[in-house]
Amino acid sequence: MQAPGTRSVPSRKRVVSTLMAMTALVLVAGCASNNSNTGTHSPANGYTTPGSNQAMMAVSKWSKSYEKDRKSRTAILGYANALSQNGQMPQSMAVLRAGVIAHPKDREIASAYGKVLAMNGRFEEALNVLQRAQQADTPDWRLMSAEAAIYDQLGNNAKARSLYKQALKIAPDDPSLLNNLGLSYLLSNELPDAEYTLRRAASLPGADSRVRQNLALVLGIQGKYDEAIQVAQAELDPQQAQANIAYLKTMMEKRRG
Repeated sequence: MQAPGTRSVPSRKRVVSTLMAMTALVLVAGCASNNSNTGTHSPANGYTTPGSNQAMMAVSKWSKSYEKDRKSRTAILGYANALSQNGQMPQSMAVLRAGVIAHPKDREIASAYGKVLAMNGRFEEALNVLQRAQQADTPDWRLMSAEAAIYDQLGNNAKARSLYKQALKIAPDDPSLLNNLGLSYLLSNELPDAEYTLRRAASLPGADSRVRQNLALVLGIQGKYDEAIQVAQAELDPQQAQANIAYLKTMMEKRRG
């Protein structure tokens, strides 16, 4: 609890500006919020740095599968995800657009397409794709999560939160879904709820590096720097983890000053 006379926790604007400045972590936050699991075709290690050997090798591998059969849903999802991980968004969007045409009833492809559209700022188009793919009698929680992430980006946190909670009734222990809910709380400056939700996500089997780095970020924003470093060191080089948290600490102190 905050002591009397001290300044309040950072405002939403301050939190968002801090996220924008934290280059090493905002990439993780952005991917987790908008490009989380596309089912079984997500890379096993979660986030991959664009331009890295790993990212380029994935593009090369999946491009061969895609060229062999452009209508294969496995190849479509794998290639689009590899392109997205490597920062090749227009090409990823084109692959998924063709995939939606080839598989108009495939909700996983629609979900991936909606996410990439949103990452490129085409929010209304993304919502249309996701909502058309959804089925009221058998709702897909991945589509709900993708739609909720868009509402978060549009500033409609209440609508996003409602969708996340509906999705959690279907997939209560999915770490990517809980991660996105945690980031939703972060964006609306509900830091204790963000921390609680991200801790829960990080404790689950299948939670990837992005979830734990988001938890480290939330801990750091609240001034829990020692624990933030401890969590971050499990995912990053120890020196890089300490540098990230030290930078965040300096920024937050300057903004409070």
